Amino acid sequence: MRSELRTVRTGGVPAVVDLTGECEEFVRGQGDGLLHVFVPHATAGVAVIETGSGSDDDLLAQLDELLPRDDRWRHRHGSPGHGRDHVLPAFVPPATSVPVLEGRLLLGTWQSICLVDPNGDNPERHVRLSFLAG
Repeated sequence: MRSELRTVRTGGVPAVVDLTGECEEFVRGQGDGLLHVFVPHATAGVAVIETGSGSDDDLLAQLDELLPRDDRWRHRHGSPGHGRDHVLPAFVPPATSVPVLEGRLLLGTWQSICLVDPNGDNPERHVRLSFLAG
């Protein structure tokens, strides 16, 4: 298995960061297999969604509605409402796998692989890309 840890800057604000280009580059020339994308953080996730049409902003808005940033959370360190960020991985998991055929991601036309990070306390995240040859 080939694996690399990448650093992603989110700027310390809630963000959906498109990782598709980095993922395409990582699997290029690798043949057939699976790409596994994992974020080793308790307050971030990975989603396969459409970006650029407002869906990324819609996702963050819906997370704010579903998981309000207020004082209801028992987990209370960090910024106000930070406890909700620790619940995020139950809704946006910290990993996804995508099939790779002849060194190309088999994503649908509008699908992108994205880091979802609603936690403004961490301006920098890590993403582990792993390729398992088939």
